Amino acid sequence: MPISLIQPDRTLFSYPRYWAECYGTAPFFPMTRAEMDELGWDSCDVIVVTGDAYVDHPSFGMAIIGRMLEAQGFRVGIIAQPDWTNKEDFMRLGKPNLFYGVTAGNMDSMINRYTADRKLRHDDAYTPGNVGGKRPDRATLVYTQRCKEAFSDVPVLLGGIEASLRRIAHYDYWSDTVRRSVLVDSKADMLIYGNGERPLVEVAHRLAAGESITDIHDVRNTAVMRKTALTGWSGVDSTRLDKPGRIEPIMNPYGEDLPCSEGELPAPGAPQPVTVRAPKPKPWEKTYVLLPSFEKVKGDKVLYAHTSRILHHETNPGCARALMQKHGDRYVWINPPAIPLSTEEMDEVFGLPFQRVPHPSYGKATIPAYDMIRFSINIMRGCYGGCAFCSITEHEGRIIQSRSEESIVREIEEIRDSVPGFTGVISDLGGPTANMYMLRCQSPKAEQSCRRASCVYPEICTHMDTNHEPTINLYRRTRSLKGIKKILIASGVRYDLAVEDPRYIKELAEHHVGGYLKIAPEHTETGPLSKMMKPGMGSYYRFKELFDSYSKQAGKEQYLIPYFISAHPGTRTEDMINLALWLKKNRFRLDQVQNFYPSPLASATTMYYSGKNPLSKVDYKSEDVVVPKGDRQRRLHKALLRYHDPVNWPVIREALTAMGMRRLIGIRPDCLVPPDGFDPKFAPSRSGKVKPAATRFTASKAQNPGTGKGKPAGQRANRGKRPV
Repeated sequence: MPISLIQPDRTLFSYPRYWAECYGTAPFFPMTRAEMDELGWDSCDVIVVTGDAYVDHPSFGMAIIGRMLEAQGFRVGIIAQPDWTNKEDFMRLGKPNLFYGVTAGNMDSMINRYTADRKLRHDDAYTPGNVGGKRPDRATLVYTQRCKEAFSDVPVLLGGIEASLRRIAHYDYWSDTVRRSVLVDSKADMLIYGNGERPLVEVAHRLAAGESITDIHDVRNTAVMRKTALTGWSGVDSTRLDKPGRIEPIMNPYGEDLPCSEGELPAPGAPQPVTVRAPKPKPWEKTYVLLPSFEKVKGDKVLYAHTSRILHHETNPGCARALMQKHGDRYVWINPPAIPLSTEEMDEVFGLPFQRVPHPSYGKATIPAYDMIRFSINIMRGCYGGCAFCSITEHEGRIIQSRSEESIVREIEEIRDSVPGFTGVISDLGGPTANMYMLRCQSPKAEQSCRRASCVYPEICTHMDTNHEPTINLYRRTRSLKGIKKILIASGVRYDLAVEDPRYIKELAEHHVGGYLKIAPEHTETGPLSKMMKPGMGSYYRFKELFDSYSKQAGKEQYLIPYFISAHPGTRTEDMINLALWLKKNRFRLDQVQNFYPSPLASATTMYYSGKNPLSKVDYKSEDVVVPKGDRQRRLHKALLRYHDPVNWPVIREALTAMGMRRLIGIRPDCLVPPDGFDPKFAPSRSGKVKPAATRFTASKAQNPGTGKGKPAGQRANRGKRPV
């Protein structure tokens, strides 16, 4: 199914290959000079510096980018988790001929290193042995500085999710301030945001052809520093909250108000010249939006929210305008998003010669993120849910990009035949969600021009396809493959879509759940849900009814594992109490829980910082959002999700007493926590009689690989299996 927004100038694999293709395919990209010597290389054309261990698997950014560049004929080296305290480790492969590619890794380095309470983590799922401390804070900045120290004349291109989420001035939770674009602070030459295959391949070939990085400013999905707008572009001034004004108009070369020609007019009776008019340009073509400057948004929270709203409206590749934001005496120029990959291009990317295992230098050391995804398949990219707390749409976009059945089947067969330790169980067929495979807007015109933040909120768009038949067919075909015992679905199911096609729920319950299925209602109360852009509980109840019914028909005892977020903007303490009462009523005892984690650029982070709602028009009189802030309130909200834990009873009792809700303190079934002095060895039964408390949790929060900690709610895109 090709992407129909607009056609790119050329397809991903249509470039003439670089001369170094004669070296062939590297079993693994070299990480030392000795490995380069074995390959017969005297130098690398591109060196990728990454904060993750090097795993040659399409779920790891450095691998997918490296194999993409290799397919274009370039020699790629990897410097994984270098010693950042000096430049020496950044010189170990010599000087790259074209550029350094710098990424913090599959996760933002600050979210990777710190909990939602800003406490340092002591583990790292992307490091051999799960050891923490192998990457610096703000790794993108540090790595770029060392690359520049190593070879000052070599261009540095930033990529990965850390760069994506910091491409303009952004609120930084860890320093509690607005920081400049990472492009400014790092002094890199270019930033590639989102999935980077298309822009990276174009830039690499243009550099190889002799162009200077200082002249490459027009590539989609990139950001560069400029003193002025690109030549030939007109602008819309959105630096203030009043009605945007036009700036820098450009003359219409086909208009009727042009000066007369100085040439002679045709003689009477002579053939008249044929007037050829170009197609009328779309209003967003060759147009940029001038955003409030870094200095303005740093000093004015309302302008910050205004800027966030504009950025989220300019994400559709079919109609997005360029963005321009002043930092000091220069501007960050952000080109519109690249055209998403077609199914054929996706197939070619995932069909590249990945080894699907870690680099041999790690020996037998375990890499938890790899262990989690080594038997899983990424079938699609993107998400049109637009959840306010999530980073997927800021990074991968809202257009669904799907692989073909044939491509997915080939990868499963490769895993079956070549990956060590495979027992016949595929751990996931998914992506950002489990059930958006092959779904898309059914109106090409609407798809190209739509600026909605979400295709499913506040209700599912009438243009949106909800037919799950392609996914059902994929499930049936893959589970029938020889040597495959089970296909599990581990990616989160978007249940408001699933209830539109009950056939999918039936297929899921009968064949693809290993006892538990995770879904994400996130909350039960309207206030928080409206700020999350999540559906109400009606869809959840309908899904649960169908799931339980189909599980029973299949003769299986299966349960739903719900995700919930505490302390999300828009959440009052009363909302959290109501959620805790709902959990108790439904006998959910969550194991690990997660407070809202404000990741850069997310709409919910804008609410957290500014107290304004960027999901609607922003001005100084617009809606103020309730924001749970401060360690005390955030700890209380988190404690309420674990109402059953005796450790949390004192703080919950204190809050209930202060709020005049002591009626919820007691041992009755309708109470939330027992009174002071209650022996935690005993708890009330559903009938109200006191008996020894059950120790088995009926549901638990999904965990990060090997960490035992809940997944950051502010960065759902940062799963181990997400690529670039």
